[in-house]
Amino acid sequence: MKFSKSIITGGAGFIGSNLADHLIRIGHKVIVLDNFVSGKKSNLSHHKKKNLKIFKIDISKNKNLDQYFKGADYVFHLAGLAEIIPSIKNPRKYFINNAIGTLKVVQAAKKAKIKKLIYAASSSCYGNTKSFPTSEKEKIDLKHPYAATKFIGEEIVMSYALSFGMPNISLRFFNVYGPRLNTSGQYSAVIGNFLKQTKNKKPLTVVGDGKQTRDFIHVDDLSEAFIKIIKSKLVNKIYNLGSGKKTSINSIAKLFGGKKKYVPLRPGEPKHSLANISKIKKDINWRPKISIKEGISNLKKANFY
Repeated sequence: MKFSKSIITGGAGFIGSNLADHLIRIGHKVIVLDNFVSGKKSNLSHHKKKNLKIFKIDISKNKNLDQYFKGADYVFHLAGLAEIIPSIKNPRKYFINNAIGTLKVVQAAKKAKIKKLIYAASSSCYGNTKSFPTSEKEKIDLKHPYAATKFIGEEIVMSYALSFGMPNISLRFFNVYGPRLNTSGQYSAVIGNFLKQTKNKKPLTVVGDGKQTRDFIHVDDLSEAFIKIIKSKLVNKIYNLGSGKKTSINSIAKLFGGKKKYVPLRPGEPKHSLANISKIKKDINWRPKISIKEGISNLKKANFY
C-alpha cells in the first residue's frame, strides 16, 4: 500500500503540528520543514520517526528546496511571519519570509508535480471592511506589511495555478485557536494572551472596550477542512476559513473569568471580523463543529489542570 506523503512548511508551529496529527492519523507520512523561530520540536515529540521526518531549514533562504519535495503528494504551506506590529517595524523581513519564501515553495512544488498545494493566506487582506459576513469577493484592502506580504503570497500561488495548471488552493484564515497556541511574545493573539495571563494569575488585558468581535475557528475544524480539500477535485480556488460566527473579546474574557484590565487599541486592527464560509461549506461539504465555549473549556483544562 502506498502512503500519501505530505510536506508541511512551518510544521512545528501551532497550526502545522496540529495538522500533522490529523494527517498521520489518516495514514500520511509527513515531512516538516521549519526554521524553529516560533515552532517547537516538543509540538511533534509524540510522533514516531517512521511517520514523521523533521528538517530544520529556512524556506526563504534555502537554495535546494527541491530535494525535500521529491515524491511528495501534498504541500501545506504554513510557514511565515504572522504579527501585525512587528511587520510595521520590519517590513523587509516580512517580505523575504512571506513573499519570497512562498515563491520558493511554489517553485519546488511545481517541479515535484504534487497533487495539491494549499496556502495559508490571511483574512487580514480585507482590512477594515464594513461588509459582514465578509465573502471572498470583498475588495482587498491591505493595511500593513503583514497583510500585504500574505496577499502577495496568495497572488503567487494563484498565478502559478493559472499559468502552469498547478493544483493550488488558497485558504484565508480568520482567528485560529486550539492546543499548542503560541502564548509567548508581546503580540500573541488574544486567546494566547488570556491563557498566559490566567496561568500567571494576572488580569486579562482587553484591548479597547472589548466590544470588538472576531471569528474564531478551532484548529481541529481547520485541519478537517484541509483534509477534505486534498480529497476533493478542487483546484485554483480561494476560500475563507473561519467559523462563520462572531464573538466579542469581552465574551472570551468572560469564558476565562477573573479580573480584566483595559489597554489602548493597537494600530491597523479592525473593529470586527466575520467570515462568510458558505462557499467552502458548499464545495467540500464541511462545517465547523467545535463551539468557542467548548474550545476554550478544553484549552483551559489542558493548560491548568
